[in-house]
Amino acid sequence: MHITAKVDYAVRTLLEIASAPPLNRSVVGHGAPLVQAAPVVKAEAIATAQRIPPKVLESVLGELRRADLVISRRGPDGGYWLARPAAEISIADVIRALEGPLASVRGARPEDVRYPGSAESLQRVWIALRVNIRAVLENVSIDDIARNRLPGFVEALTEDPGAWARR
Repeated sequence: MHITAKVDYAVRTLLEIASAPPLNRSVVGHGAPLVQAAPVVKAEAIATAQRIPPKVLESVLGELRRADLVISRRGPDGGYWLARPAAEISIADVIRALEGPLASVRGARPEDVRYPGSAESLQRVWIALRVNIRAVLENVSIDDIARNRLPGFVEALTEDPGAWARR
């Protein structure tokens, strides 16, 4: 699986926002005032902390906004905050928002590909791959990473010495 720079930047951006200290203040949401206690982080602070080029970050934040993963507000009190709790945003959500399906074969979903003859069972390999990708990415949240509390199964997978070996 190839993780693009854009996805890497997006996850790191969400982690930076999730790790910021909460601020209690009033903001306007959908025309009505509400109390916003979520961390509000300026793009400049994210870019600096995560060493993300500002123009690239601007693009990533735009995509995260369109995907309803972050909310923004302009002005001196503005910034970015998570659209929902960090525990409810999985790494899979981020990848799907920026890149589309987690696993595809030549741009098609694995269940939609068909192979003739001796390659017929290859479709099941692609589906099994997607199941395993989902098993990790759908079950690790931004909150898990931000709090450095990865699920036990992820810890177990990374404890296998073979996990760290290049092949």
